[in-house]
Amino acid sequence: MSDKFRITPKPHQKENRNASLHSALRIVVSFVVILGLWQAVVVVFAMPTFILPAPLDVFEKLLQRREVLFKHTLVTGAEIVLGLFLGLFMGLFFALQMLLFKPIKRWLLPILIASQAIPVFAIAPLLMIWLGYGIASKIVMAAIIIFFPVTTCCYDGLRNTPLGYLDLVKTMGATKWQRLRHIQFPASLPTLASGIRVAVVIAPIGAVAGEWVGSSEGLGYLMLQANARMMIDEMFAALLILSLLSVSLYFVTDRLLKKFIPWGVS
Repeated sequence: MSDKFRITPKPHQKENRNASLHSALRIVVSFVVILGLWQAVVVVFAMPTFILPAPLDVFEKLLQRREVLFKHTLVTGAEIVLGLFLGLFMGLFFALQMLLFKPIKRWLLPILIASQAIPVFAIAPLLMIWLGYGIASKIVMAAIIIFFPVTTCCYDGLRNTPLGYLDLVKTMGATKWQRLRHIQFPASLPTLASGIRVAVVIAPIGAVAGEWVGSSEGLGYLMLQANARMMIDEMFAALLILSLLSVSLYFVTDRLLKKFIPWGVS
């Protein structure tokens, strides 16, 4: 297959350093504002520590329990990342099946919708029974909760390829596989990138939900144990790490998408 069918859009220019500094500054300012509001609520309403600990108490707990928190963070982080890869693979697979085999779409689409209509907590106990209390059940839960947005975004991108491109390669004698590989799939990547961004944000929900239902490690497990022992500052510390982990994963993913899919990714 020659490159005559390949469409390679020109990438946008890289963001300058000032734009990156401004973005980092906005994040820092937002973080400081949230901490300030948090501290203000604690002081104004005289919140007891067992209801709402002060930010300083949470940071002290972060330092005291850093080794334990780091250990559980690695577990939850692995569950999220592996769940993302599995969910992405599933999403691409189902999107291609619906595009290439039209009869499958009529049967598969209702199943995909039904899989999202069932709450994650409803199927979590079943996954624990089938896959055990280890990391496998949490990976599957994270994948289940994200593969639907990935599937729909990828499928919409594939079927909404500009007709001019398809007519052009059709007149040039491209096969169905060549159209998919060199035209439809590259054209669908900006839409798929939107689905990946959504998946990155909601993947931690599946992983932590699995840890709440049944596990012996992970940030979700640690939060449950801290809550049962009324160690609210430790629970907030785990929650803070989970939030930072999710935000960091989102920005890393966004940066990678802009680097490898520069066309149509703002």
